[in-house]
Amino acid sequence: MTDAPRRRTSLFARRSWGETRRISAILRKETVGGALLLVAALLALLWSNSPWADGYRALRDLTVGPASLHLDLTLGTWAADGLLAIFFFVAGLELKREFVAGDLRDPRRAAVPVAAAVGGVVVPAVLFVLVAGVDGARGWAIPTATDIAFALAVLAVVGRLLPSALRTFLLTLAVVDDLLAIVIIAVFYTSSLAVPPLLAALVPLALFAVLVQRRVRSWWLLLPLAAVTWTLVHASGVHATVAGVLLAFTVPVLRSEAAGGPDAGPGLAEHFEHRFRPISAGVAVPIFAFLSAGVTVGGLAGLATALTDRVAAGIVVGLVVGKPVGILAATWLVSRSTRANLDEGLNWFDVLGLALLGGIGFTVSLLIGELAFGLGSVRDGHVKVAVLTGSLLSALLATVILRARTRAYRRVHEIETVDEDHDGVPDVFEPEPDR
Repeated sequence: MTDAPRRRTSLFARRSWGETRRISAILRKETVGGALLLVAALLALLWSNSPWADGYRALRDLTVGPASLHLDLTLGTWAADGLLAIFFFVAGLELKREFVAGDLRDPRRAAVPVAAAVGGVVVPAVLFVLVAGVDGARGWAIPTATDIAFALAVLAVVGRLLPSALRTFLLTLAVVDDLLAIVIIAVFYTSSLAVPPLLAALVPLALFAVLVQRRVRSWWLLLPLAAVTWTLVHASGVHATVAGVLLAFTVPVLRSEAAGGPDAGPGLAEHFEHRFRPISAGVAVPIFAFLSAGVTVGGLAGLATALTDRVAAGIVVGLVVGKPVGILAATWLVSRSTRANLDEGLNWFDVLGLALLGGIGFTVSLLIGELAFGLGSVRDGHVKVAVLTGSLLSALLATVILRARTRAYRRVHEIETVDEDHDGVPDVFEPEPDR
């Protein structure tokens, strides 16, 4: 008797309806945040290239904070070290949830976005070093990060009918990308390390972990511990945003058995994510963009000077060529090694469109540029021009690809919205009887 043939694995298959709905809610918040980010960056560029540019620089370089704690920092540094810690806290929560309760807990599903994220880091880094040379090699990680808020803002305009599986892939890829970015920052951009403050940070971090494991939500207990952890990590020389990820990883994803177990509703990680994602997307990241994106271009001549710098050219090549090549190649290799097909209605042009969106680097790219070359330096100005140029080119190319596939996306969208039994769950998401 011959065994029935196995169904081949499908890339970008639909998730459950509950997970799809949760991801859609996250994407809506990030899309709004992306619009605010774009407005903030545009205001910074206009102000820094106006007759009042000195006022912008004075605001960015204004020093505030207690000197006794070595926290007398400029507003630009407070945005990069403090506000982005909130951004990475939210990213850490989402990443942990994906690996504990999401699809990344399944190695087969995790393989594609994880491989794509790794490919999207390695290839642009290699291309950057080849173009920038030894002199600019310290900035090798600048073109490796995807800005999910910026990418989703573009997607909201040109790909609003994009199938749910592709949107989920883009978000998951960006979450893994964020984890790789924070590891890179911690390992390669820590110029000096003071061990005693770093060890001391473990005390408030452990107390925070004990409280959240007991499902304590009292802000007056948790926020001071988080602030002390951040301060000590900052004092150690490790970039302070690392504290945000460490704090996030201590938060439980699932409900305790005493509280009803995993089926009783969202856990503490999801609760914190609902609270802090609007702050991250709507406040922290736009303020960072406003204080970091301002660069005096100097007209067409200044733009040409900036883009002919080998570091700037390496960034543009890394974002526009390296990111999509790395993501697309890694995804193709996974499909070949697992003999997986693309899901019905999709083809490799769709993957190319998403890979080009992955070349939109902004928040973390600007942060790494500041760490590599110094905030306000000449080369940092070239980095900002290159990041903006590369991101704009990636967005335009992605628009062309995704717009060309609108008719196919509309057909998939119609399938994903049919609910003939009116139970609130589209029929295509309901489990098959034999599953």
